[in-house]
Amino acid sequence: MKRLLVLLMSVGLSISTWAQLSALEIITKSEENLRGQSTISEMEIHIVRPTWKRTMAVKSWAKGSEMSMILLLSPARDKGTVFLKRAKEIWNYIPTVERTIKLPPSMMMQSWMGTDFNNDDLVRESSLVKDYTHKLRGEKIIRGISCYEIELIPKPEAPVVWGKIVCYISKEDFLQIQVSFFDEDNVLINLLEGFDIKTMDGRKLPTRLRMTPQDKEGQYTEMIYQRIDFNVTIEDGFFTTQNMKRLH
Repeated sequence: MKRLLVLLMSVGLSISTWAQLSALEIITKSEENLRGQSTISEMEIHIVRPTWKRTMAVKSWAKGSEMSMILLLSPARDKGTVFLKRAKEIWNYIPTVERTIKLPPSMMMQSWMGTDFNNDDLVRESSLVKDYTHKLRGEKIIRGISCYEIELIPKPEAPVVWGKIVCYISKEDFLQIQVSFFDEDNVLINLLEGFDIKTMDGRKLPTRLRMTPQDKEGQYTEMIYQRIDFNVTIEDGFFTTQNMKRLH
């Protein structure tokens, strides 16, 4: 009887471990599919409010999960503004005052340039792969697409802004079709949806991302990829505070 109990417990542990690893593998594949080893991309960002709309154009460079640079191309009043992430440091260059400032962790939850994305969404200080535990909760159909449903709970002391994240990742191509962001009280705060799946530089990806705050009717922000190049050569020296000033 004791041997049987030990065997059953071992089998149960193996199944649990397998499920956890499967969830981690799915999240990792979805992140690698979106990022590649490095990317250069051009995007339009549309901010929609009940009484007005605004459009921005940006260009971004990214290398792995540790380095990224975002340059605002328009509108004119924001042109030349740059955001830099290098390891755990995040910097913002403001051309109108020719000043570079380091963003403290407390600013990660604040709106990025008046959009419904926060600073952490854009520069990804936190990592869906490294900073969360992952649980495969099952499968679900999202807008006609069969998806894995994965729950992400932050690890203790992880530098994250969300109490829980639920990702719906397509079974066929490992695309992040929908992501739900919850606060520490398990209240749904933001909903990120991926639309218009196209092939860019040989990879399928949602080319239109919509972030919708759940407590503000008629408000959302869309990020639309105009172009994206994967696995391009970008030297580490590109991602410096000195280069932020040169980009504009």
